[in-house]
Amino acid sequence: MSIEIFTTGGTIDKIYFDAKSNYEIGDPQIVELLRDANLTVDFRVTSLLRKDSLEMTDEDRELVKNAVYGCQASHIVITHGTDTMIKTAQFLVGLAGKTIVLTGAMQPARFRFTDAVYNVASAITAVQLLPEGVWIAMNGRIFDPHKSRKNIELNRFEEV
Repeated sequence: MSIEIFTTGGTIDKIYFDAKSNYEIGDPQIVELLRDANLTVDFRVTSLLRKDSLEMTDEDRELVKNAVYGCQASHIVITHGTDTMIKTAQFLVGLAGKTIVLTGAMQPARFRFTDAVYNVASAITAVQLLPEGVWIAMNGRIFDPHKSRKNIELNRFEEV
């Protein structure tokens, strides 16, 4: 089984230069995370966007959808900003023959204390085990994008 990984930016790839500066979306961090994890699964990483998810448009979502539709892999992980991850997941529903798992992070992967490693590991495992469809892997759980939300106050995803 080969896993196609698409990156779109978001907090997982953010770089802060100092406490007073703005951030930039840097190179996809998932390559380093997976290399450090010594994975034995076949995967390929393609960077589609470098955007904060609040800046994503429906045209950007169409780009993601076309990339997923056009790839040969049936198992896909997408790294994405958490603010509009659910919207993008819902946009992807209905792509037959694909198991798609979106994940991201509340803290950048470059930070010492980050949820990125755990969320990516969950997504990589989930995409191999879940049935066809679109899912979200965050906070140690798998969510249906039609039955979940981001709780900003508690800084986590939850079922609704």
